[in-house]
Amino acid sequence: MGKTKAGIIGPGNIGTDLMFKILRSPVLEMKLMCGIVDSEGIHRAKGIGVPTSLDGVDAVAFDDEIEIVFDATSATEHLKHAPLLRERGKIVFDMTPAAVGDYVVPCVNLDRLGLIPNYNMVTCGGQATIPIVYAIDSAVNAVYAEIVSCIASKSAGPGTRANIDEFTQTTARGLKLLGGADRTKAIIILNPADPPLLMTSTIYTIVDEPDETKIKADVMAMVERIQAYVPGYRLKVPPIVDGNRVTVTIEVEGAGDFLPKYAGNLDIINAAAVAAAEHVAKTLKEGTAV
Repeated sequence: MGKTKAGIIGPGNIGTDLMFKILRSPVLEMKLMCGIVDSEGIHRAKGIGVPTSLDGVDAVAFDDEIEIVFDATSATEHLKHAPLLRERGKIVFDMTPAAVGDYVVPCVNLDRLGLIPNYNMVTCGGQATIPIVYAIDSAVNAVYAEIVSCIASKSAGPGTRANIDEFTQTTARGLKLLGGADRTKAIIILNPADPPLLMTSTIYTIVDEPDETKIKADVMAMVERIQAYVPGYRLKVPPIVDGNRVTVTIEVEGAGDFLPKYAGNLDIINAAAVAAAEHVAKTLKEGTAV
């Protein structure tokens, strides 16, 4: 069977890193990188032989060979793109916090979603922390979850900075809908340290009936599941149980496909999107229609 052809809208940091991940995918084929200006990202794609276009969303929407589209623009732009891409029958992985489609965190709910037109990848903070909250909630019922994601300022491009409000809202909603916590809060910190530090996220939860043994076992099992597609994901501080409060800190080191290794925030959302897209592509090859 041939590979499933994919296109990317947005040749910035996220789109470029996605391109390199797709190029080494055994399942996906990089068919088109598109933008709206003749940018450095467009030139980079051309330089390695990837077809490019400056026609924006139309380029992928009207390319009948492309089945899967990654939208790496912004939440505002994706709200415009989503209806056209759906009308054209594309399966979309939304890298923005627009939250048009269903939230997906591969290790939590991908198998339950099946084939849908629009997969929202939540946020980098969501991909890093929702699985941990889900593991804790599954073990002992989380009545409250609060996460603080700290990323290197240098890894936050214009799109990330423009979507800070959407980041906190979408992440908090994901912690509730997928993580299972009754009440949630999300905070993002752009760390200006130089040299840049790796992404870290601290998860604070309040639980009903703490069971330290079960919490630790479930969290460790979840970490191993995430590491299957994000090898640089690791526990920095294993679960600390203090009364009915549970605290966990994780660290994410990027794969270095294009972005620096400190940009674990961008790496984790891209790795999650590609893992989910590969799953969808395999399902498509089996002949299931959307």
